Amino acid sequence: MTKQIIYVTDGDAAAAKAVATATKTIGIGCLTLSGGNPTNCTYEQLLKSINETTDEIIVLLFDDAGQPYEGRGETLMIRLANEKEINVIGALAVASTERSGDWTKVDVSVDRYGKLSERGVDKEGFRDIEENRIHGDTVYCLDQLPIPVIVGIGDLGKMGGRDDSKRGAPVTATALQVIIERGR
Repeated sequence: MTKQIIYVTDGDAAAAKAVATATKTIGIGCLTLSGGNPTNCTYEQLLKSINETTDEIIVLLFDDAGQPYEGRGETLMIRLANEKEINVIGALAVASTERSGDWTKVDVSVDRYGKLSERGVDKEGFRDIEENRIHGDTVYCLDQLPIPVIVGIGDLGKMGGRDDSKRGAPVTATALQVIIERGR
């Protein structure tokens, strides 16, 4: 059975909590094994966990801890995208504060208020000046992969408290819903 995968380009504790909360709310699976800052699991461990889950859609976290260009999280994303039994249906491209670092094109962004925008967003979830582009630290490889929907988003679980897991991580949930609706 082919697994439907959504990549998230952030893996710190706040992001893991927000993703776990949002996925539970919308009824899809989440594996935080690849989370961390940076991602610390092996490819074999991650692939085994994916294959063992019974969820149809699985969200995975990846993090490069600010390393420019292709880091550990991105290496795993690239390898997974080439697996026959894996179909990457979308990615949440998480913004960072570093503007001179990596960037990627996005199809749409979700701002801190849960509104869709053709503009990118910054780390705080405010609409940016650039159209369809976001700056982040684990987004370098996204343009190179066959990902049908890339959604830009601010720092998961944060954004001035608007995406806090205690509030249900509503911005993260909205962004994941966009991928599910558009990426299948």
